Amino acid sequence: MDYYSIATILIVLSAAFGYINVRFLKLPITIGLMLITIVFTVVIVGIAQFDDTLLIREREFIGMIDFETVLLDIMLSFLLFAGALHTNFNQLKIQRGPILAFATLGVLTSTFLVGIVMFYVLQWMGLGVDFIYCLLFGALISPTDPIAVLGILKKAGAPKKLETKIVGESLFNDGVGVVVFLTIFAIAAKPEAAIAFSDIATLFGQEVIGGIVLGLFLGWITYRLMKSIDNYEIEVILTLATVMGGTMLAHEFHLSAPLAMVTAGLIVGNDTVRDSAMSETTEAYVDKFWELIDVLLNTILFVMIGMEMLVLTLEGQYIYAGLLAIPIILICRYISLWLPIKFFSKRLDFVPKTNLIMTWGGLRGGISIALALSLTNEMHRELFLVITYAVVVVSIVGQGLTVGPIIKRLTKKKGLVDF
Repeated sequence: MDYYSIATILIVLSAAFGYINVRFLKLPITIGLMLITIVFTVVIVGIAQFDDTLLIREREFIGMIDFETVLLDIMLSFLLFAGALHTNFNQLKIQRGPILAFATLGVLTSTFLVGIVMFYVLQWMGLGVDFIYCLLFGALISPTDPIAVLGILKKAGAPKKLETKIVGESLFNDGVGVVVFLTIFAIAAKPEAAIAFSDIATLFGQEVIGGIVLGLFLGWITYRLMKSIDNYEIEVILTLATVMGGTMLAHEFHLSAPLAMVTAGLIVGNDTVRDSAMSETTEAYVDKFWELIDVLLNTILFVMIGMEMLVLTLEGQYIYAGLLAIPIILICRYISLWLPIKFFSKRLDFVPKTNLIMTWGGLRGGISIALALSLTNEMHRELFLVITYAVVVVSIVGQGLTVGPIIKRLTKKKGLVDF
């Protein structure tokens, strides 16, 4: 099956499931599509008890999709740029301290906490997994997914300063998380090789700092080009070229494409840039174009996540490990956020129960699954894939459905206003 046919099937399924969600379920798009796709997959498995033709066809179809490459190398750049484009830059600037702390210190702390606890839990279960592989799991599951977070928080009704912290953290920490994952992956792939701290620091600095610098350059170039003309068609194409060309450059020079796209999106979406470089017509078209890209890729992504269930090795111990991992990851996230919140709460006005809300609102999504799919068999790929899938499904469906009511209950009753 060629790429066009695969894309066609995914878009047709996304359109059908999206219609069912909007027409009948009326859930946030990420939750609705995930649920519908899982139900669709379960029905196919049920039919396979009598005739497995459809099940075999769907497994073959899923096998043709390189989920890791499609998400991390292609879709993620578009989704992050779209998310950053519509993020309040002024609020982000005010909250930059805690956001950077959450995205760096928070991710690193969570990675080690999850890795340590899961190592002992898996040993207790009789699953002999080396510590470095548990640490690798901690790295892939610690970053919150901006794609899932952005889609659900839009309807959660959180105070703006709280929403900015959660969204800002999710936009940056996945780029940092991917770099941490790749660094630990390099160590795990060659356990006998001596890797110096300087090598790790160089890789981390090149990916993170290099990605941000590239994003600043791309954002500035795009701004200057848009300012010099007044043609909404070409200006929309310029933003598209920024994402596609910037992603290619990032991959070529081994820089973080996610961080580059977040940075570029924040610059292009900044109110100052909008006022000086975009007419009202251009601004409207740029916003609508990227909103459509965001929705289209979101629908495709969460249909793909739901369908991935068919390729999992659903052994009893693996599922049990996945269920145990859910509270472990939530507790580790709560602990990893405690120090930055304690430190910055003395300087900035934090919403009460910020730690609890950010813990529950930090959803995991496709990025974690994509990273789990990149593991080798020696790294216990099937085990960690099942654990990751269990965490992601509970996160998106369970936390996603309840984060709105929890935010309203913990903030509105305190008499807080949405500013």
